[in-house]
Amino acid sequence: MKRMSLTTALLFALAALGGCGRTTGERAISGAGIGAGAGALGGWMVGAPLEGALIGGAVGAGTGALTSPHQINLGRPIWR
Repeated sequence: MKRMSLTTALLFALAALGGCGRTTGERAISGAGIGAGAGALGGWMVGAPLEGALIGGAVGAGTGALTSPHQINLGRPIWR
């Protein structure tokens, strides 16, 4: 059951990772933040929040940097 919860949290995070920002840098930073938060939550469920945050942040940064606003767009960033 814990593995299913972690998988669900990670899939949700992947859907939202690169969603904010227009430039590659903005998308990588926002993706890292979203991924780290989701990863920490998923990791906490299985007893490893730090590892989850590190993995989620890395995946989020990569996804944000490798996608464009036309592929994934969660709207205008809160800092703009």
